[in-house]
Amino acid sequence: MKRVITYGTFDLLHYGHINLLRRAKEYGDYLVVALSTDEFNWESKQKKSYFDYEKRKHLLEAIRYVDLVIPENSWDQKVNDIKEYNIDTFVMGDDWRGKFDFLEKGTRADVVYLERTPDISTSKIKEELSLNEGNDI
Repeated sequence: MKRVITYGTFDLLHYGHINLLRRAKEYGDYLVVALSTDEFNWESKQKKSYFDYEKRKHLLEAIRYVDLVIPENSWDQKVNDIKEYNIDTFVMGDDWRGKFDFLEKGTRADVVYLERTPDISTSKIKEELSLNEGNDI
């Protein structure tokens, strides 16, 4: 069985997220999603999610491509996660290209960067919502 892992916040879940998860699953039989905790988002990324960790986890678990959701508590846990979950392929969006190449040397996992889905992101959704705030949509 080939195992794949990806990481993210997955806030305001949208078709770009689904597209990433679908394509990540194509690299194996079992997809693990490491979901950023609220504390990690705030303390390390200075981001506050719209949905809390438990709600985001529940949404991810409902997606047919996702087999397991684990918490992402730090930037440094990736090597341990790859070993603990016997991961064959580490997948991230191409906005992270090159940032995780070191994992190929430190683990047996391949590192793959997938092209982002054009014209969609959580940041873009939040920006458009704030522009429309107070207007009838």
